[in-house]
Amino acid sequence: MYAFEYQRAKSVAEAAAALSKSSGKALAGGQSLVGAMKLRLANPGTVVDLSGIAELKGVKKEGDAIVIGALTTHAEVASSSAVKQAIPALAALAEGIGDRQVRNRGTLGGSLANNDPAADYPAAVLGLNATVHTNKRKIAADDFFKGMYETALGADEIITAVSFPVPKKAAYVKFPQPASRFALVGVFVAQTAGGVRVAVTGAASHVHRAKAIEDALAKSFTADAAKTVKIPAAQLNNDLHGSAEYRAHLVSVLAGRAVAAMR
Repeated sequence: MYAFEYQRAKSVAEAAAALSKSSGKALAGGQSLVGAMKLRLANPGTVVDLSGIAELKGVKKEGDAIVIGALTTHAEVASSSAVKQAIPALAALAEGIGDRQVRNRGTLGGSLANNDPAADYPAAVLGLNATVHTNKRKIAADDFFKGMYETALGADEIITAVSFPVPKKAAYVKFPQPASRFALVGVFVAQTAGGVRVAVTGAASHVHRAKAIEDALAKSFTADAAKTVKIPAAQLNNDLHGSAEYRAHLVSVLAGRAVAAMR
């Protein structure tokens, strides 16, 4: 690990100011950043700790949406009665992230800002057409995820909350990598006010929508309709955990399972 300066922010404004003055990184739960720093894959000049900012924590229902603070842990999302009642698929997704230690330290905002290609939360954000709130603006899910570990966030921009519209029905199914429990492929299917949305994580460089499956489900919302869609393998990941062709097959299979599991 390289040397760095540590600053514990007392407010979002203080954290943003610290980030704007240095080559810094915001620290939420630390499950991604600390590991990267240990491996010398990240070398921030300053680490700005957000954990003391109370306004970034909590879950509440606002109209037809569930609003979750950026520093809310995976375990808190999984156990939230508001989330379980309104979007049970989101609570189940959070319960399946990593292990108990990760769920009790990792945060929603940290996961989204890191945008790991195989992370679970990006699939929920994209699948539910959520809105990412920052200290500067609101970003639609379709505009937030830009590439591998890349988002629309500016250098001094901090996620403050995420607003998840309550869907008619939704489900998330993933094929986990056994050691890390990251998604080899994960598929989130939702029936939203704007139509069917299908978000895929783990299969490519970053989370994306499976438009072909969305079109098939718009015509016939059945598991068979999803399973019969042939996904091109050309742009999918190909590594020791699974070939691009295998991942392409999994996308359709898991989409079908998600449809069958929806409630």
